[in-house]
Amino acid sequence: MADSSWFTSFPQLDRKDLTIFKRTLDGAYREFSRNYGELIEGFFDPLLTFLIWFEKLLLASPWWLTMGIIVAIVYSATRSWKLCTGVLASLIAIGIFGMWDDTMRTLSIITICTLLSIVIGVPTGILMSRSNRMQSLITPILDVMQTMPAFVYLIPVVMLLGIGKIPGVIAVIVYAVPPVIRLTNLGIRLVDKEIMEAATAFGATNTQKLFGVQLPLAMPTIMAGINQTIMMALAMVVVASMIGVKGLGQPVLQSITNQYFTLGLLNGLAIVALAIIFDRVSQAYAKRSQKHLGNRHD
Repeated sequence: MADSSWFTSFPQLDRKDLTIFKRTLDGAYREFSRNYGELIEGFFDPLLTFLIWFEKLLLASPWWLTMGIIVAIVYSATRSWKLCTGVLASLIAIGIFGMWDDTMRTLSIITICTLLSIVIGVPTGILMSRSNRMQSLITPILDVMQTMPAFVYLIPVVMLLGIGKIPGVIAVIVYAVPPVIRLTNLGIRLVDKEIMEAATAFGATNTQKLFGVQLPLAMPTIMAGINQTIMMALAMVVVASMIGVKGLGQPVLQSITNQYFTLGLLNGLAIVALAIIFDRVSQAYAKRSQKHLGNRHD
């Protein structure tokens, strides 16, 4: 009589062969880390230097000056005194509860991660919008980046670069950059073909059409992508704290380990406050830009 186990359990590699396969991959990656780890660390040294400088700048600046600059940026982006009042109240509450320094550390790394995500994401989205082949190649990579658990891709980053700010930045960017890529691609592809035909009829070059027609009309969609990128970057704050990134995530992690409810709640609310500030400001800026663009065309 045939062995019935084949029908009830999935056929697997022999345990010895599976162990050899795993050890081979682990050994290959360790060898890669030994050979190229210092070279890769050297490549990221300028970014690390800038991160440290920016964090020290925010921490060393007087609280009232930092607060004033943030409120001024919010007003210039939104022209809303109501939103400025809400931002000011949130920052004052953060300072009163003793979370100012950690908030500045988080703000510094989130700002850098967002800027890098935009620098990487917008050109990649433009490239995808120009070529169906590039879209078909990049889309599966974005799917993996968005569905892979964050802890999984922390492993190779930490093995290669150790614990610190740069591994945290890389982990945050990998997690947060897909939305801005996808929505840049989508926004450009949704631009009305008749408008593009009119631009072509007026003799516009591809570069003129991109910067003068497609990107301005796609800006609300691109801003939605940037908004989602910021939200996802903030969601990684606690995870990044596990590999040595200082900020609001570390007290939350500490509160989980030691069961400090109030500590975790207050720092969690500070993260929420930052997320709401970024969200409202980016949305208001997108709406104002679109309204300005519509008035200019009228």
